[in-house]
Amino acid sequence: MDQDPKSTATAAIEHRSFARIGFLGNPSDVYFGRTISFTIGNFWASVKLEPSEHVIIKPHPFHDLVQFNSLDHLLNRLENEGYYGGVRLLMAICKVFRNHCKDNGIQLHQRNFTLSYDTNIPRQTGLSGSSAIVSAALSCLLDFYNVRHLIKLQVRPNLVLNAEKELGIVAGLQDRVAQVYGGLVHMDFSKEHMDKLGHGIYTPMDITLLPPLHLIYAENPSDSGKVHSRVRQRWLDGDEMIITSMEEVGKLAEEGRTALLEKDHSKLVQLMNRNFDLRRKMFGDECLGAMNVEMVEVARRVGAASKFTGSGGAVVVFCPEGPSQVKSLEEECKKLGFILEPVKIAPSCLNDSDIQSLG
Repeated sequence: MDQDPKSTATAAIEHRSFARIGFLGNPSDVYFGRTISFTIGNFWASVKLEPSEHVIIKPHPFHDLVQFNSLDHLLNRLENEGYYGGVRLLMAICKVFRNHCKDNGIQLHQRNFTLSYDTNIPRQTGLSGSSAIVSAALSCLLDFYNVRHLIKLQVRPNLVLNAEKELGIVAGLQDRVAQVYGGLVHMDFSKEHMDKLGHGIYTPMDITLLPPLHLIYAENPSDSGKVHSRVRQRWLDGDEMIITSMEEVGKLAEEGRTALLEKDHSKLVQLMNRNFDLRRKMFGDECLGAMNVEMVEVARRVGAASKFTGSGGAVVVFCPEGPSQVKSLEEECKKLGFILEPVKIAPSCLNDSDIQSLG
């Protein structure tokens, strides 16, 4: 539903953006490949925009902590959480949004606002926690300035990614597309489309096509931020093994789309496992991390299909044999200190204005 522009002068605006799972084809999104991803209702980030006299970015009481009980508390906090909270993400999307509007002749009113955020997406789990905050904030800005119909849906993931690039975050468009569109989305990042359009071809799919899935993640995850590094350079250098493997990874998403449409679950098992095997071949176990590999292996030991949701930190699992297999997996995860929970698919978040902007 379109918002009355006058109502945004006094009303608070709040948007959620959900965690996402890269189902098939990742990480080929940064290599002109194809992917299938979906958003999950298990975890989300929310951003609230309230009109105010000045532009204010409010620190989160936990994620942007600046008061500590002691010097040791500060050190412990940095070792576990790093230096990064959400304030920088909100500032970056404000900058990218303003510049995009300026560059494209989109007039903005002069009223100001306060942005605040919250998130329950576990850190370092490869579930796109940072981009969820940015995506939710972008939605708030679109509504506050009443420009949702002026910024095409296909372009918005680029704005989210550009905000993260401002901060030196290395990533691809897949996560941002999934969070901007919501639901289940097939994405084609072929070089032809990227060069001609500046974005890929994104096709929403029916979320009921997905079989029951589960998520495995660790209570104390290892850092998953260094995974892309060496492979990217080898790809740029023309390494044949990397190039052919990445092309095959992208093709898995095409085969996966057919398997989903035909409800061919045995094919999905093969494709999910193959996706991880190819990632392992390209990146190597040292780069992937022992705990991340073990999360995949524990699922495979009970006969389930498994692969990373992103760059590591969490694993998406399909148990084709049903509840008894899930029960076995639950017991194995418990022994290793891993958390297992059913995936709740979050449906598409597009409204009439969004669909209109596709034109």
